[in-house]
Amino acid sequence: GRTPFSFAAEGGHEGIVELLLERNGIDPDRVDSDARTPLLWAAENGCEAIVRILIGRNDVNPDRADYYGRTPFYWAAGNGHGEIVELLL
Repeated sequence: GRTPFSFAAEGGHEGIVELLLERNGIDPDRVDSDARTPLLWAAENGCEAIVRILIGRNDVNPDRADYYGRTPFYWAAGNGHGEIVELLL
């Protein structure tokens, strides 16, 4: 299943994402049942601030693909989020 952190990342809730990252035990690269990470959700939905936060961390793999081999870059490009594509290059 998905975590509150994953839903916050998908929705672009920067304050909630930052608050949860300050807590011990939060894995910002945790995959859900489809092997989708919070970064992938944020990239797909055009949440640039969240993408910036997550790719700035050492514990997030920006190239991690879901079960179908689709990466955050794939989702950002496919949904026309050019700013995020640039960040992920």
